[in-house]
Amino acid sequence: MRVTGIVATAATVAAAALPCFAQQRTALLAEKDVAALANELSGEAAKRNLEGLARLHRQRGSAGFHAAAELVAERARAYGLSDVAILQFPADGKIFYGTQRSRPAWDADEGELEEVKQAKGVSEKSGETTVKIASYGAMPIVLAEDSESAEVTAELVDVGAGTKESDYAGKDVKGKIVLVSAQPGAVQDLAVEKFGAAGIVSYAQNQKTAWWGEDENLIRWGHLETFSLNKTFAFMVSLKTARGLRERLARGETIQLHAVVKAGQHASNYEVVTATIPGADAKLKEEEIAFSCHLDHQRPGANDNASGCVTILEVARTLQKLIAEGKLARPARTIRCFWPPEIEGTLALLNGKPELARRVKAAVHMDMVGGGPATKAVFHVTRGPMSLPSFVHDVAWAFAEFVNEQSYKFAATGSAEYPLVAPEGGKEPLRAEYSAYTMGSDHDVYQDSSFGIPAIYLNDWPDRYIHTNFDAAANIDTTKLKRAAFIGAASGYFLARLTSADMPKDHLPALIGLLSEHRPARFGEWLHRCESLSAVGCGEMTRPFVSQEMAKVDSIQWFATVPPDWRQMEWAHTTALETHLLSGRALRTEILLGDYGKLWERRPQPKGPLAVFGYDYFSEHAKAAGVATPKLLSYEGLWGGGEEYAYEVLNFANGKKNTQEIRDAVSAEYGPVPVEMVLEYLQALEKIGVVERVK
Repeated sequence: MRVTGIVATAATVAAAALPCFAQQRTALLAEKDVAALANELSGEAAKRNLEGLARLHRQRGSAGFHAAAELVAERARAYGLSDVAILQFPADGKIFYGTQRSRPAWDADEGELEEVKQAKGVSEKSGETTVKIASYGAMPIVLAEDSESAEVTAELVDVGAGTKESDYAGKDVKGKIVLVSAQPGAVQDLAVEKFGAAGIVSYAQNQKTAWWGEDENLIRWGHLETFSLNKTFAFMVSLKTARGLRERLARGETIQLHAVVKAGQHASNYEVVTATIPGADAKLKEEEIAFSCHLDHQRPGANDNASGCVTILEVARTLQKLIAEGKLARPARTIRCFWPPEIEGTLALLNGKPELARRVKAAVHMDMVGGGPATKAVFHVTRGPMSLPSFVHDVAWAFAEFVNEQSYKFAATGSAEYPLVAPEGGKEPLRAEYSAYTMGSDHDVYQDSSFGIPAIYLNDWPDRYIHTNFDAAANIDTTKLKRAAFIGAASGYFLARLTSADMPKDHLPALIGLLSEHRPARFGEWLHRCESLSAVGCGEMTRPFVSQEMAKVDSIQWFATVPPDWRQMEWAHTTALETHLLSGRALRTEILLGDYGKLWERRPQPKGPLAVFGYDYFSEHAKAAGVATPKLLSYEGLWGGGEEYAYEVLNFANGKKNTQEIRDAVSAEYGPVPVEMVLEYLQALEKIGVVERVK
């Protein structure tokens, strides 16, 4: 049976099997609660805080990051939040927090790059003039992170990308400064160690989008490798500046540069700001709904990620105020906010404070939520990975759909009950997308199998100015901040209120209705992906899809006790879906032998993803164990690459799946992958002590 032939039939089956209450939208929050949130949330209040953060160069462990942490903590105290603190976790390059090797703090006091010119006909040094190319004091983004102190006067040599030995063929770069198009960290070992370069000037472009390379004035944030033994400095320049330098060098000119850098790594602390709104229930207040962001980034770093940080601050202000005024009931669970450095700070937090990790039932993570029209941003409500199915993502999407509908109605007609428009913001509709799981922020840590915390991920992508000097407060839209805050606040508040008491008559029907309502959209995505596959290949991906949908319903029980007959509400639809999908499909029936039939289980330690921030746990430990790089890490699937496959293979190693079942699960998520590659990766994980075979 061909995949394309079941679209209409499947839609009919799905519609017919929906419970009657799912045919009408069931509100998750009372009308008065929605009105209170919509009225109180302020995009302008959030942006005023954002403008303060955007003035700071917020690198890990730096004076700028500490100033940002103090700013957030001061605002949290002013808003009346409880338990406000700046938690500290030592970071010296030796301490590990799960899979994260702590990175020493990095601070910079000075970074100046000038061209030294000799006046014609003048031989004395007094005849020299300088032209400033880059200044850390004026624009901190020009000095690459992890640059070390130096004072160098040397010639500039163009080596193209600078990432392979052939780029240096026939060029003498010893003691000179190399001009490269790649990120500094990608060239420093080759340029400095092998060929003796004294420093780096990079014009690396931003992440590739439709606007890649379009604005030649953009300067991208640059990084050197934290743990490289080849310490050096690097400056970042615009494409316009680099083109001018390259053209002159191509004409045979000699360009003499003078670089002064006062910067370096030092032992310090990861700092994580935290604050709470205590829960009302004597028992459930020990459980928490977390709001998460990442506070670190280069200056200005407005959308990435001052926007997420100030939005959860605005959520906290609003909820605290409305609860104190009696306009919202105090939720049973505690609401807690975290402002850490990206990924590494969250790993330090969850590993360093395991009691906090155990309390968190779900997280609402915001990373880039304020991009205005100039950024070309598309707002996403991103689902979790297939390895951690949860209803919480459907809760967030329900509120996002509400904002989509209300904001579109307002834009199209000028009238809506809840337009959620800020006085200083835009009036265009939100048009949020409900997106499949993508990696790249702290939500990866929460949803890693060693923590297993479902995370709602609100994020902008693309953003033409990400990681550049143009990621400025001027490009942030207060209406967007208000709408993101509403989705996050409503989602977190609902989850904090979700208890067993209201489950039978109210919450359970509403939640199962949501899951049933949203399932056809996920089913449609799955069918679309299957169109490019053979019937057999798609059949192998069917059971993981159905299992995920069933597990989403089961996940409700993690929050509240459900009545004995609760399955009758949902089971008919799920069974109909499974029967339809599995009918006529050539599923694998052979007996699994040897390693393919063995069950795999992740060990309790270390906790966290294996590819983290500035450190690759797998790569370093595999090298020490003499393990060759598995092919899976460079595999390119239809909908994901090696990093995604590796993340989910490890997550699916739960002691209940064998190699073939893990292979089928990741194939359903990212596209077919040879089972041999999955086995090779699992065996490599076994050799470095991350997984073990179930005996």
